[in-house]
Amino acid sequence: MANKTLGLDSQLYEYLQSVSLREPEILAQLRQETAQLPMGRMQIAPDQGQFMALLVQLMGAKKTLEVGVFTGYSSLAVALALPPDGKVVACDVSEEYTAVARRYWQQAGVADKVELHIAPALETLAQLLAGGQANTFDFAFIDADKSNYTNYYEQALQLVRPGGLIAVDNVLWSGRVADPQVQDNRTKSIRAFNQRLHQDQRVSLSLVAIADGLTLALKR
Repeated sequence: MANKTLGLDSQLYEYLQSVSLREPEILAQLRQETAQLPMGRMQIAPDQGQFMALLVQLMGAKKTLEVGVFTGYSSLAVALALPPDGKVVACDVSEEYTAVARRYWQQAGVADKVELHIAPALETLAQLLAGGQANTFDFAFIDADKSNYTNYYEQALQLVRPGGLIAVDNVLWSGRVADPQVQDNRTKSIRAFNQRLHQDQRVSLSLVAIADGLTLALKR
């Protein structure tokens, strides 16, 4: 019996997927297309997408927020899990990558659930707050530029309702956060963010060792 999280080699990870992953064909197609792009490594793992979809269903979420869309895998996974009247408010700056996302949202029949804002996310989040949408979101997913993680988190914390959940990606950063020899700016930003959340009494906290690390912060 293990008393700490297992390290997953390729064989064990393939087994995990074989007995857990129920990836819809449309998501598999998007994942395969994205993998061919120069920045394809930015895509979340399929088991992480399934986990977030399960969280959304468990919460009975209807209104969700996404900071960082890329080609749309996470937003599509969440949109498919939402009820017919659910909504994803999605923030990104790339017309090129979100064009792929739009195509798959349309193919999957969830385009009407996704409200895409092409603008710096801090501006979009500020506009949502100014428009009276504080405490109205059930779930938020942050997966964008690491230097702004704290800023995105603070705005998302205002936007989600009490009992709402914020999920933050890449918090283990391929293990670099635990290596004191690594001192680049992005790694230092994630370290500082992780430490800040560890002390944040406004939320209940769990860092889950799935994919590249996913922090879950439940607003109190």
